[in-house]
Amino acid sequence: MNTVVADQGTWPKLRVTGADRERFLQGMLTNDVAKLPAGGWLRAAILNVKGRVVALVDAVREEEAFLLLAEPACASKAWDVLAKHAIIDDVTFTPVDSPAHRVWPDPDSVWTAPPIFSPPASPSSDEEVEIRRVEAGLPRYGLDVSEDYFPFEANLESAISMTKGCYVGQEVVARAHARGHANKRLAGIALAGDGPIAPGAPVSSAARPDAGTITSSVVSPIFGPIALAYLHKSSWDPGTPLTIGDRTGVVRDVPMKISSS
Repeated sequence: MNTVVADQGTWPKLRVTGADRERFLQGMLTNDVAKLPAGGWLRAAILNVKGRVVALVDAVREEEAFLLLAEPACASKAWDVLAKHAIIDDVTFTPVDSPAHRVWPDPDSVWTAPPIFSPPASPSSDEEVEIRRVEAGLPRYGLDVSEDYFPFEANLESAISMTKGCYVGQEVVARAHARGHANKRLAGIALAGDGPIAPGAPVSSAARPDAGTITSSVVSPIFGPIALAYLHKSSWDPGTPLTIGDRTGVVRDVPMKISSS
């Protein structure tokens, strides 16, 4: 499997300092920054009061600060939300211009590889990075996730702590967790035929004619044509046959793995 090097030097970065930095971020992010050791990182979401995803961020604990990274599509909104809520807190926000990259030897590593704060020696192309992202099932802001979605719908369970204290939107997430599942969620699809499928294409299944909608699609050198789609709970089980226009497909787990058979 090819190793992909994702250059994130253009991703906006924000350093959060001040005596209240940990407590403040605990109340703003879905994941548990208090558990991070120095140099540790985690992925989290920022939600609105209705529990919908405002932004995705990666948080790194430094010795006397936290460094946040976010995709360009949602960074400005994320920084604005943080500033709006920092009313009486002892926190300071400082934009940081820093090189960064990640090394993704396989789809699983898209979820686990830490940011490396140096320029990549041999960055992969944007197309290669996008293919590995879709293979992994990592939602991209503005394509696969937005304020139209809850984090538990968007394959972001690993970015949510169910054991820490309250944060903005936490009550909605807790109620959904108590119910057991969402009505739809982001899933992988292996496609028959050639080429990708346009985002927005409707998906149907035997159980439901309006089973879902394609959000991202690429042609993987390993898995062939693949896609991410929001699928109804009646149609999201791996192995479920799907129809997308004149194409067919089958639901696959993400991150995708090479079959051992």
